[in-house]
Amino acid sequence: MTTRLRPIRARHPARTAAAVACMVLGLGLIGGAAAGSWLAGDSTAAPSTPTSYTDARTLWHSVPVDGLFPPTLKGAGAGPGRADREWRRIAVAPDGPCTEALDPLLAKAVRPVGCLRVVRATYTDATATTVTTVGMIFTEADREAMAALRKRFSGEGLDERADLIPRAHPVPGTAAAGFGDKQRASWTVSVLADAPVIVYAVSGFADGRVVGDPQPASEAMAAGATSAPAQAGLGHEAKGIADRIERALRKTAAPATEPSE
Repeated sequence: MTTRLRPIRARHPARTAAAVACMVLGLGLIGGAAAGSWLAGDSTAAPSTPTSYTDARTLWHSVPVDGLFPPTLKGAGAGPGRADREWRRIAVAPDGPCTEALDPLLAKAVRPVGCLRVVRATYTDATATTVTTVGMIFTEADREAMAALRKRFSGEGLDERADLIPRAHPVPGTAAAGFGDKQRASWTVSVLADAPVIVYAVSGFADGRVVGDPQPASEAMAAGATSAPAQAGLGHEAKGIADRIERALRKTAAPATEPSE
């Protein structure tokens, strides 16, 4: 005895296309969320592969200067009282070794991770009354060594020691012509956890005045701070510029350090 089979309805082309589109969209959203988590510094994001972490240390010579130090930086809410700021790049220093770009004690402090190269640029604010040198130290270290240095800087307060202030980069013929060691007013140093890089910034007055009591950015930005660097917003200048250069580095490094699938 045979039974007549029920005919199978043909698959509608429009439904097939819609299903494929939904699948592609879903995969795109998942990939975008993972990349977004890395760029935002989300600790739950998947870690980058050892190879891509190594690739990040070559960005100092493989990326155009505008990718590392954008000509203009916009700081929405980055000033005192969450005022908006804007900074203009006035010069980029030639890349060089730590011995030339850093004070001896700071160079000694970062020696355990091995200094490959230092790149620096100097910015001024929209009114040309403040100047800030921001730099990146590219290291030879792996994740464990960078994590150890990050812990040491934080635990021992090395990022707030006045004898470890980063060196300024004066630029003749500009607002930063008189920006030397004695003009350094506020600074910040950040040892990154997800790239073999140390980001720093140091700020001062564009008129070249000597600052006898420089303050780390964390102190100069504190509520109620009354020092000259604090009242001039120089802690905000250093921190605001360093943060944006760090973000630019992460954005530039994304293709090389995006989470593995």
